[in-house]
Amino acid sequence: MFSRSRIEYKKPDQIRQMRRAGLVVADIHAAIRGAAVPGVSTAELDAVAAAVLQQAGARSNFLGYHGFPAHVCLSVNDEVVHGIPSERVLQPGDVLSADCGAVVEGWHGDAAFSMVLQEAEAADVELVQTTEAAMWAGIAALAGAERLGEVGDAVQAEVERRTAGGPALSIVTEYVGHGIGSAMHQPPDVLNIASSNRGPKIRPGLCVAIEPMVTRGTAETRVLADDWTVVTTDASRAAHSEHTVAVHSGGIWVLTAPDGGAGQLAARGVRVAPLD
Repeated sequence: MFSRSRIEYKKPDQIRQMRRAGLVVADIHAAIRGAAVPGVSTAELDAVAAAVLQQAGARSNFLGYHGFPAHVCLSVNDEVVHGIPSERVLQPGDVLSADCGAVVEGWHGDAAFSMVLQEAEAADVELVQTTEAAMWAGIAALAGAERLGEVGDAVQAEVERRTAGGPALSIVTEYVGHGIGSAMHQPPDVLNIASSNRGPKIRPGLCVAIEPMVTRGTAETRVLADDWTVVTTDASRAAHSEHTVAVHSGGIWVLTAPDGGAGQLAARGVRVAPLD
């Protein structure tokens, strides 16, 4: 679960390097959001991401990772995460989750978002909004946390608060957030639920990817025959939201958000602390 050893604590200059990678990821997100319309294939969206990476002089941290064959992960509807871009054509009402990463001079950024295409069902819109709100709740909790487990407390509490009295949503527990820096996946794990294991103490230099995944049905998942695509076992729709966040002596900085997280966190009583 939580790994207390081998955590790579970053120096301020290294966090600044990660910010460069994070801004490339933000540009990929913007490009995919603009291009994701009914009639476009997920392979075409992967090409959009590749063009952003090339223009920035960055590389994908997904392409070739344990054999992954694309620049980004694009998951549709019941696909939770790790969807492989293909000739699949997006349809009105689809839920699209885009998990994107970039490497700049050896330092990584990683972030994901979900969106609903035209003719959206209200329940899908609520799913996406709840998942994003849960992520921001976790990030806000990190700003004042003593231990990493407080992030999972906040994520779970936000999902429960937003679904009180309405249709229940499930938090996927098989996949969690992670440390990030000179590699895409590092210790420690970042849970999206409350746990008796409170995790490592928060200290300056910690950089993590906070990424809840939420479904409209079961939290149970399975992996398809391609050995990558994770789907819900009951075919319920899923959403995924993620940002890379740095903790330093002055506070926190959301490295993959163009404004550093200022807009979303201000509403939660948290001020971001850019290093630039």
